[in-house]
Amino acid sequence: MSEVVYEETATMIAAGELQSFVPFGREHCRNHPNAFNLQLRELQPASELWSSDGAAGLVGSLQEVSLQEREREWWQLRKGCTGVKEEEVMFEEELYAAGNVVVWSQGSRTQASSVYKAFTVDSPVQQALWCNFAVLQNNNDEEVEQTICIVQSSCINVHTVTGKDFISPLPFQVSNVWATKFGLLLERKISANDTQLNPPGEPLPMVFSMLHPLDEIAPLVSKPSSQFDSSTVHYMSDSTMKIVFTCCQPSILVSYDTVQGTHTVWALRKVTHDECSTVLRYPTEPVGKPLGLMASNFLTSHLRNISRLDSPGGSGTELKSCALSSPKHYNVLRSNPNRAVTSSPGAHSRVHSPNISNMAALSRAHSPGMAAPSFSGASRFNTSFHSPSSRGHHGLLSSPNSTVNETVLPPEMEPIVPDLCVEQLWTETVAAGCHREMSSQASKVFITSDLCENRYLCFLVESHQQLRCVKFIESNESSQLIFPSVTTISAKDAAPLQISARQNIDAMLVLEACGSLVLYTGITRVSKVFVPGLLSPSFSLSNQRPQISTPVESVSTPANGVNRHIQRLSEDFMPSPVSEPKGLNNKHHEASFFEDHIFQQATPCIHGLRDPVCNRVTLELGGGAMLRISVPEVATSELVQKCLQAIRFILPKDAAMKVLVKWYNIYNAPGGSSAHAEWSLFVTCFMTLMGYNTERLAWTRHLHFEVPLSPVIAAKKARHSAQGSEEDWDYLLASRYHRQIISQPVCASVESSDIVATEMGDLSSASSPGSSLKLESSAPLFPHIPALFYVLHLLYQELQLDELHRAKASSLVCVLQQLARDLQLEEYVDLYWRDYPSVMSGFSKCCSIDHAVIEQMQRPSFLLSKPPCVFSWLSSCLRGDENTPFPYLPAICQRTRLLVLSYALYIFGDDKATSSSESKYLFKLSAGQKSCASEPYLRRQSSVKVRFSSASLAEQLVVWLASQGFTLKDLESVPFGVALPIREAIYRCREQPCSDWSEEVCLLIGRQDLTKQAHKMTLAKSKASVSSGLSLEPPVATEPDEEEDGMSDIIQEVTGLIWSQDLRIQEVRRLLRSSGPVRVSVVQLPEVSDHEYIEEKENKLLQLCQRTMALPVGRGLFTLFSYHPVLTEPLPVPKLNLTGRAPPRNTMVDLNSGNIDVPPNMTSWPSFHNGVAAGLKIAPASQVDSAWIAYNKPKSPELANEYAGFLMALGLNGHLTKLATLNIHDYLTKGHEMTSVGLLLGVSSAKLGTMDMSTTRLLSIHIPALLPPTSTELDVPHNVQVAAVIGVGLVYQGTGHRHNAEVLLSEIGRPPGPEMEYCTDRESYSLAAGLALGMVCLGHGSNLIGMTDLNVPEQLYQYMVGGHRRAQAGANRERHKSPSYQIKEGDTINVDVTCPGATLALAMIYLKTNNRSIADWLKPPDTWFLLDFIKPEFLLLRTLARCIIMWDEILPNSEWVKSNIPQIMRGNFDASEDINMETMAKCDVFLSQAEDYITAGACMALGLRFAGSANSDAFDCLYEFARTFMKMMPFAGTAAVSASLQQMGYYNLQTCLSMILLAMSMVMAGTGNLKVLQLCRFFHKRTGGEMNYGFHMAHHMALGLLFLGGGRYTISTSNSAIAALLCALYPHFPAHSTDNRYHLQALRHLVVLAAEPRLLVPVDVDSLKPCYALLEVSYKETKWYNETTVELMAPTLLPELHLLKQVKVKGPRYWELTLDLSKETHHLKSILSQDGVLYVKLRAGQLPYKDDPQGWKSLLTTAVNHRSSGVTAFKPETISTFTSNPALISFADFFCKTSEGMKHRKDTHMFSAMLYECVTQECPEMLPTYIAIEQAVSALQRGDLQQTFPLWQLRLVVDLWDSRMLRGPANSHNTLLKSEFLPVMKNAVDVALDGWLKDSSSVLRSYMWNQVLSKDAQSIMLACFLVYRSVPCFRSTQLKSCSSFGDLLSCSSQLEIPLRDLLRLAPVLLGSGSPSLLGFPLQAFSS
Repeated sequence: MSEVVYEETATMIAAGELQSFVPFGREHCRNHPNAFNLQLRELQPASELWSSDGAAGLVGSLQEVSLQEREREWWQLRKGCTGVKEEEVMFEEELYAAGNVVVWSQGSRTQASSVYKAFTVDSPVQQALWCNFAVLQNNNDEEVEQTICIVQSSCINVHTVTGKDFISPLPFQVSNVWATKFGLLLERKISANDTQLNPPGEPLPMVFSMLHPLDEIAPLVSKPSSQFDSSTVHYMSDSTMKIVFTCCQPSILVSYDTVQGTHTVWALRKVTHDECSTVLRYPTEPVGKPLGLMASNFLTSHLRNISRLDSPGGSGTELKSCALSSPKHYNVLRSNPNRAVTSSPGAHSRVHSPNISNMAALSRAHSPGMAAPSFSGASRFNTSFHSPSSRGHHGLLSSPNSTVNETVLPPEMEPIVPDLCVEQLWTETVAAGCHREMSSQASKVFITSDLCENRYLCFLVESHQQLRCVKFIESNESSQLIFPSVTTISAKDAAPLQISARQNIDAMLVLEACGSLVLYTGITRVSKVFVPGLLSPSFSLSNQRPQISTPVESVSTPANGVNRHIQRLSEDFMPSPVSEPKGLNNKHHEASFFEDHIFQQATPCIHGLRDPVCNRVTLELGGGAMLRISVPEVATSELVQKCLQAIRFILPKDAAMKVLVKWYNIYNAPGGSSAHAEWSLFVTCFMTLMGYNTERLAWTRHLHFEVPLSPVIAAKKARHSAQGSEEDWDYLLASRYHRQIISQPVCASVESSDIVATEMGDLSSASSPGSSLKLESSAPLFPHIPALFYVLHLLYQELQLDELHRAKASSLVCVLQQLARDLQLEEYVDLYWRDYPSVMSGFSKCCSIDHAVIEQMQRPSFLLSKPPCVFSWLSSCLRGDENTPFPYLPAICQRTRLLVLSYALYIFGDDKATSSSESKYLFKLSAGQKSCASEPYLRRQSSVKVRFSSASLAEQLVVWLASQGFTLKDLESVPFGVALPIREAIYRCREQPCSDWSEEVCLLIGRQDLTKQAHKMTLAKSKASVSSGLSLEPPVATEPDEEEDGMSDIIQEVTGLIWSQDLRIQEVRRLLRSSGPVRVSVVQLPEVSDHEYIEEKENKLLQLCQRTMALPVGRGLFTLFSYHPVLTEPLPVPKLNLTGRAPPRNTMVDLNSGNIDVPPNMTSWPSFHNGVAAGLKIAPASQVDSAWIAYNKPKSPELANEYAGFLMALGLNGHLTKLATLNIHDYLTKGHEMTSVGLLLGVSSAKLGTMDMSTTRLLSIHIPALLPPTSTELDVPHNVQVAAVIGVGLVYQGTGHRHNAEVLLSEIGRPPGPEMEYCTDRESYSLAAGLALGMVCLGHGSNLIGMTDLNVPEQLYQYMVGGHRRAQAGANRERHKSPSYQIKEGDTINVDVTCPGATLALAMIYLKTNNRSIADWLKPPDTWFLLDFIKPEFLLLRTLARCIIMWDEILPNSEWVKSNIPQIMRGNFDASEDINMETMAKCDVFLSQAEDYITAGACMALGLRFAGSANSDAFDCLYEFARTFMKMMPFAGTAAVSASLQQMGYYNLQTCLSMILLAMSMVMAGTGNLKVLQLCRFFHKRTGGEMNYGFHMAHHMALGLLFLGGGRYTISTSNSAIAALLCALYPHFPAHSTDNRYHLQALRHLVVLAAEPRLLVPVDVDSLKPCYALLEVSYKETKWYNETTVELMAPTLLPELHLLKQVKVKGPRYWELTLDLSKETHHLKSILSQDGVLYVKLRAGQLPYKDDPQGWKSLLTTAVNHRSSGVTAFKPETISTFTSNPALISFADFFCKTSEGMKHRKDTHMFSAMLYECVTQECPEMLPTYIAIEQAVSALQRGDLQQTFPLWQLRLVVDLWDSRMLRGPANSHNTLLKSEFLPVMKNAVDVALDGWLKDSSSVLRSYMWNQVLSKDAQSIMLACFLVYRSVPCFRSTQLKSCSSFGDLLSCSSQLEIPLRDLLRLAPVLLGSGSPSLLGFPLQAFSS
C-alpha cells in the first residue's frame, strides 16, 4: 500500500459556524410521555430536570443514567431532499431513536428544527433507518416510495411518507438491517446454539432481502469473483461474514470476514434467471445423506428453538398468540393491487404477515385457525431450498396444537426464490502469516471523491488507526467497478464532506492520531483545519449559560481583545464538581472551579467525527459534548466559482488539483479575506500560479493583497473582527477610495471597474518605465496559459449574455487583456478594448516571455487568432452570412449554447439545429484537445436551404427553449438586442398557440389562459363562490328545509350564463322538489260530510304522491355529477315527503291516518330512487374511499332502501370500485333484496365492458343458469336475478363472450318450472336476458366470432314470432325436465314473454349495421290477418329495432316517420266498398292503435339517432307529432270524450305521448329547451285519472334529461350509450310504485351511462369567472353534408367530438385558441371532464360580452387600434381600459403624467408613446426593450457611454429589423417593432456617429492604419463607431491597395462589412476628407 504524499504541511484553514450540538430528538423525547423519560425522572430531582438550561441539565442527567440506558440512544443525520431545484432550501434531517420512540426531525440554518414525524412502537427500537422501496406501477414504471423502517425484535414497521403503514413480521432474530437501492437487507443473528442446529453440510443463509414490506423475505445469493470458480452461485450462508456498509449509487455492499480479517466489496443487483435455477436445483452438500430427511429433522429442532429461545417476548406462547391472530386479515393482503394494508384495531392483528399470499394458501389448511405466519416463515427458510419449483402458494401449515416435535413437513413445501444477488468485485489482499493482527473490522465506510472526480471507497480501521482509500472506476457497463489502487492514511476518524454543493466538490475531514483535524480531497492532503476556540486555552468566565446551539463567537481580534473570548461550553463536556444541591451561592464555586480547571486541561480533546451533512460535521469531544462545525466552501462569489469550473474543465487532473488546493488554502486561511475581496484574492493567486509577479504588475498591486506563494504569513494575520470599532470609520474616511468617490460627479453611472481603471492609469505611469517584467516559467500553470486564457475568454463571452453577470465580465476583462497582450494576441486585445474602452485605456504593460520557454507552452488547437465574439456571431447570423461554429464549454457556457442554437433554428431556419446538426453551429471544447494539429473547421453551407414557414419555426423554437428549462425570468436577463428574435418568436406563437403545449411552453409565451388549462382545475362549487356570482340567484330560502331539496349544488355562475334571460332553473327545481309537502286543494261541496271530505282529501293526496314518488328519477338526472362531497360528513339525502297541506288553513294531510287503504311497501322503490338521485350528485372526480361509503350506511333499517340506491349510484359514477371486497361481501350476506339489486347493478356499471373476473363470480352466484347443474339451489329473489343478468350484460358489454351469450340466449325462453319456480314476473327476466344478450354482442352483427352454431338471429326470431320450443341444450337440460304445474304453455314458445327481449336483443346485436335482411324480419306485417297476431306494443319495439339497425336511413322529417307505417294502414277506406260496419269499427280501433305505436317507435328511433345533437329538424318533427297526439287527448273536459280516444284507449295514447316526449328530451338533452319544458310542466300538473306512477316517471325523466347535469351533460350516440338508453327508456312504464313485472325499475337509472360532458365554459383567466366567448366550430365532412363551420356563443354544448374537425376561440375580444380535433380529441375530452373549463384571456382594450354585448364601448379603442398615425400618445388615465397589468398602470402613473416637477422633461411624451405602442400591440413585455433602446441612444448623443455594450445591442436590433424589412412589407406585420420608433432611433444613432466621423476621421484613419492612438476621449466614440459599423479589426494590408470604390467593394466580401457601413467608411479609406461620395450626400445611402 502506498503512503499518501503530504503536499503542503504548513497550511491551515479555519472552520466556521461553531455550535454546540444536541440531537433534536433528545429534546423532543424529554417532553414525550414514554418509559425512557420516566426513568430519567426517577433518577434526579425535578428541579434539576426542568432547570432553565436545556442542554446542560439534560446531559448532566444523562451521565447519571446507567450505561444500558445510555446506549439505547442513537441518531443519524442526512441532507434533506425536497422536490425543488438544488438552489432551494438546504436542510438537515435527523432520525433519532431512544427506547420505544423514533423521532424524525428537519431543520436548516434559517429555520429551527421541528418534528416531521414521531413514532412510538411496542417494544424497544433496535434500529431505525431511511429506505426507499421501488413500487411497480401499472405502466411498468418503478415509482420510489420513501419510507422509514423501525426494526424491533419481532418485526419491522415500515411507514411511508405518503402515509401507508406496514408491519412485516421477522421469521428470525435480526442482528442488523441495511438500506439498499432495491430495499432492505437483513442479517440473521447467530443464536447460541445455531452451530448445533445447522445440519451437516447445509448451513443456513445469513443474509436476506426484502424488496417491499408486503413481499416475502428471500435469501441473498452470492457469486464469488471469477478467479476461483465462476459457476458456483450459492446462498450467503457464511456466518463469519459481516456486512459493514451498503450504498445505493453505485449499488454495492462491503463485508468483513471475521476469520480472514479481510474486507470484500460486492456489487448488489437483481438475480438472473440462471442463477435462480442454479441455486434452487443444486444442493450444496458434500454428505450423501438424503436431503429431505435431513431437512425435516433439522426443521423440527429449529422450530423448537424458535419457540423457546428467539421469540420476541421470550416465551413460546406469546409467539403463538401473535402469529395465530385472526386469519381474516391475511387473505386479502396479496390480492390487493395497491399493496396498502389498513391496520385493523386489536393488539395481535397488527402483525400482517405477508407470507400467506392468498386464499389458496388458507384453503389447504384443515381449518382457517391454523395459519401460523411466523412459523411458516422460519421453517421455510430452513428447509430444503432446492426443490425446483417457482414461487407459488406459501405457507407452512403445521398444526399449532401439536408439539413441535410432531410437526411433519407438507410435501408441497416450496422454496423461496431469491430476489437479489451479490457479485464479488474486490477483496483486500493480506500478507501471509500476519493476517490476524493486520486488520480488524472497519468501523466506518464511506464513498468520497476528489476535486478531479476520482472516486474512492474509504474504510476506517479504528484499531490500527488507518483509513484505507480504495480508488474505483466505473467500467463501461456501469454494473462493473474496477479497483486499481489502495492508499492508506493514518487516521483516528474520518468523515466525508461536500465543500461545494453547486459544483459537487467533495472533501474528507480526517482526525489524526495526534488530535488535529486535516482536510483531504481524495488522497491529497489539503490543509489542517483550525477550530477557533478549541485551541484557545481561555474560556469566558461570564455567568450566563450558553443556550443550545448558540453560535460560538469568532476569535478575538486586536481591536477588542480580552473581553471577547469564546463562550464556555461548560457543562456540555465537563463533569460538574458541585456535589451539594445547587443553591443560590453556587456561582462562586463554579467560577473558582473553572479558573483552576482551565489550566489543568488546556484543550478539550476531539474523540471522533460524526453525522457529516454537506459541509457540516459534528466533533465529539471528551465528556460526551458535541460541537457542530462547518468547513468553508471553495468559493462564494459566483464569478470565482465559474472560473474555477472552467479551470477544472480544461486542465489535466493533477494540475487542476494543485490550483484548487492552493486556492482553497489561500481563500480560507484564518484571518483571511472577507467576501467582497474574494475576486481580488483569486486574481492574485491565479496570476501568481501562472508565473506573474503580482507585486510588480501595476494593476494587480493595487488589489491590496500581497498573497505570497506560501500562505503561512497570511495565516498569522488577525481575522477581521465582525463588529467594528471607531477607528475603522476614520480609516475609511482617509482612504484613497473615499477621496476618489468625492471627486466623481454623482449622476454619472460609473461602474467600479472605471475607478479601477483610473487608478491603474496612475499606477502604471508611476512605475518605472525601464523595468520589463518576465514570466516565471517554472510556475505550475505556466505551460497551460494559452488554454486557460481561451476558456476564460469563452467564460467572458458567456457573462456578456447575462445582464445579471455582466458587471463581472468587466472584472474578468482585466485578467484577459493582460494574458492576451503577453501571448501577443492583438485581435483579442482589440476586442477587449472595443468592449470596455474606458477600462482598457489604462492598461499598457506587457510581460515578456522568454523565447526559450515559449516551447513549454502548450498552444491548444482551438486557440485561433480571430477571437470568438458571440455578439458578432449573432449579428452576422441575422445578416445571413455564413459563420464558423462557435466554441463553447459544455456545462459552463449554457447560455451561449442556448442562444446560438436558438438563432440557428429561428433565423437560419435549420430545424435540425437543436438535434442532429448542432455541430454545425457549436464547437464543443473537450478537455483533451491539447494536440497541436489543428482540425479543419466545417465551413457551414450558406443559408440557401429550404425554409419552411416561419410560424412553425417560431413554434419549434419556443417548444425547444421550454424543454431546455428556459423561462421568462431567464429571458429578462438576456440583453435586449440578443433577446429580440426570441421575443418575436414568442409573440408569434402567442397569436395562435397549439392547444396541446405543455405548461412550461404556455408560460413562456405568456398565455396564462393555456398555463391554467394545463393545471387540471374544476369549477368545484364552494358556498362562497355562488354568492359572489351572478344576480340570477334563486330567491332566498324562506322555509328551513328549502336547502334540503338536493338541488342546491348546480353551479349557478354557469347556468346563469347559459339561461340568462329567465328563471327556468328555478322552475325545474320547483317541479322536481320532493322534500316538501304538496298542496292538496279539494273544495268541500255542501253535500259532502266532514268524514267523506277527509277521505276525499286523502285520496287526492294519494294521487299526488304517485307523482312525488316518481320525482327522484328526474332529480338524479338534473343534479348529475354536480357535487364534491366532504369526506368528514355524510352525504345529505333529501327526504321523500309524502304529506300534504290543505288550504286555506294549511292543515296537515297524512296517508297514515287509516281512513283509506294505502298499498303496502308503496315507498320502498321510491326511496331506492331517492338514494340513487342523492348518490348521482357525486362527481366522478371526487375523492371517495371505501371507509366513506361504509360511513354513510344509515343506522335505521327503514333507510336501507335509500342506501341501496346510493350504492347503485356510486357504481354509476365509478366510485364503487373503491369499495373493499370485504364490504361487498358483508352487504350481500345481509340478504336485503334492494341492497343486492343496487350493489350488483352498481358494481357491474363500474366495471362496464371489463370482463372482470371477481365481478363475474359475484354475479354468477345470483344466476342459477351460470352455476353448475349439481350445485345447491340458492334462493335468490327474482329482482336480484334480473339485476344479476343485466350485470352480466354490462360487465361483458361488446365483448361477444361465447359462453355468456349461449346462457343468456336460452334464458330468454326459460320455461316456468314446477313448485312455482320462475312463474312470477317472467316478463322482466326474459327482457333482462334479451337486453343482456344484446349488450354482450353489442354491434357485432353477423361477425359474431365462434357463435355460428348457436344460430343467434334465428333463435331470437323464433322467440319473437313464436313456434315450437327447442330442446334445452347442455347443462340446463336436467333443470327444466319437469314442466310447471301452474302455467300450461305446452311445447310452444310464449311470445308474450319472450318477444320484447328477443326484439331488443336483435336490435342491439345489429345496431347501426344497416343489415337489411335482419331489418326486414322486423317490418310490421302488411296483411290484416298477420297484424291480428301481434300486440300493438310489440309493434313499437319492432319499429324501433328496425330503425336503429338501419341507422343511416333515419331522417329528421315526418315523411320518414310515416314511411314506417305499412301501406295497408295508410290506404284510406273506400266507402263504396261493401264492408260490414262492425268489422270496420273493430279494424279501425286496431288500426289506429297499431299506427300510433309504430309512429311512437319511429319517433323513439329518431330520438336515439339525434340524441344530444339539438338538431332543429329532428326537434321540429318530434314536436309536431307530440302536438298531434296532444290534440287527441281529452284534456278539455272529462265529459266530451272524443271518438278517437274511445277507439284508441287513454293508456295507449299516453304511452305513445310519453315516448315522444322522451325522444324530444333525448334530442334536446342538456339544452333546457323551453318548449319541451312547457310540455313537461303541463304533464306535471295532470295528476288525476289514469295518469299513473309510471307516466309521471317518464315525464320527469324527460325533464331530467332536458337539464341533464344542470346543463353540463348531454347524451352520446355511441353503441354503449344506445344500449344504456334502450335499457333505461324501455317503453313499458310501471303501473304503480311496486310494479316490476315487465321491467325492473332500477334499470331506469342506467340512462346515466349514456351521459357525457360536452359543455364548454370559457373562464376569464384574470378574474377566474365564467364569461361569454365566441367559438368557431368546424364539422368534418360526412355523406350528409360538406365540411361546415358554425359560430356558437359559449358557454355552449359542443356537438359529438367525433363529428368535429376543430374548435376555435375567435377574436377580436379574446386571444385566439385552437383545439385541433383532427389530431387527437384527448385534450378536449380532458377539458370537458374537468367541468369544461376553457381558460380565455381578454385582449387589451376589449370588454367582456357581458359588460358590452354589442361591442360599442370597445369602439373607442378600436379607432385607436387601427393606427391612425395622428395618435401617438394617449392620456395615462385611459390605459386602464386597455390593460389590467399593474406594472403598466404604475408606469403610466409615474413616467407618463406631466406633473409640476416633470414639466422640463421631454421624456414623458416619449414614454407615453412607447407605452401606447406596447399596450395596443399586446406586447407589454417590450416596454423595457423600448426604454433600453432610448436610453442607449440618448447616452450616445450625450457622449457619456462607458462601454460599447448598448451599441452591440442596437446593432443587433437594427440587423433584425433590416432582415425583416428585406423580405418585404408582407412579412413586416409579424415583427415586434412596428412603429416609426425604430427608424427614428436608428437615424439618431447615425447622426451622432456621422457627426463624430466628420470631426474625427483622422482618429479612425490612424486606427485603421494601426498607428498609436492618443489617449483622449475619442477612444470611446471610436469604439462605439467600430462596433456599430461592424468594422473588423484591420491589420489591413489589402486595404492600402484600394484606390477606388470598386476595389473597396471587391474587398468588402472578405471584410464582412455590410454595404451601408462600407459607404460610411469609404471616404476615410479612400483618403478624401469630405464625407460625401461621388457627389452624393451620404444620407442618400443611409436607409
